[in-house]
Amino acid sequence: MDNKRLGRRVRAFRKLKGYTQQELADRTGISLAVLGAVERGNRRLEDQILNKIASVLEVSTQELADPTI
Repeated sequence: MDNKRLGRRVRAFRKLKGYTQQELADRTGISLAVLGAVERGNRRLEDQILNKIASVLEVSTQELADPTI
């Protein structure tokens, strides 16, 4: 999956949970700048970061990465 599509999915799930970027960054322990870059599709998500985001958003990594789910 390309970075932009994955970033849009992270943003969509974040908004569904009602989190701001700052809240999600705080809960995952990543910086706001990194999260913003991920959501814009400017940064590839490393597995460790993807796992943290998925855990906080209470979705599987597969749900984040696969638009057919």
